[in-house]
Amino acid sequence: MEELEEKNNLKEVIEWILCIVIAVALALLVRYYIFTPTEVKQKSMEPTFIQGDRLILDRLSITMKKELKRGDIITFDAPSKKEINALEFDNNNPVAVYENEPTNLFSKFTYYVLEISKDKQSYIKRIIGLPRRACFN
Repeated sequence: MEELEEKNNLKEVIEWILCIVIAVALALLVRYYIFTPTEVKQKSMEPTFIQGDRLILDRLSITMKKELKRGDIITFDAPSKKEINALEFDNNNPVAVYENEPTNLFSKFTYYVLEISKDKQSYIKRIIGLPRRACFN
């Protein structure tokens, strides 16, 4: 009788652990691919967004590779290098410099999925210019 009760208890513990693992996995998938909460930390988008506003960002558009339009509001990681001199600037390929990318699996997980890295800073901006080819769509 005790052996049967022990098996039932073990089965119940395993079921609870499985439920918790599935719930955490679903929560992480929703947060990374569908939406994620954030807080506005800059004043550059006033009066649309005020410093301290809490937002829920739509990640589904990125997941589905939706084309961006003029007027859309986007968030992106701040470049690691804020200023470059004239010798470093390539006029044919003006791209931001990202040098502090996470390297190991745990730091990538906390940086990209949980977004709790102390080194991570994001910008929120409105799209005002697009490449010429996108303007004719």
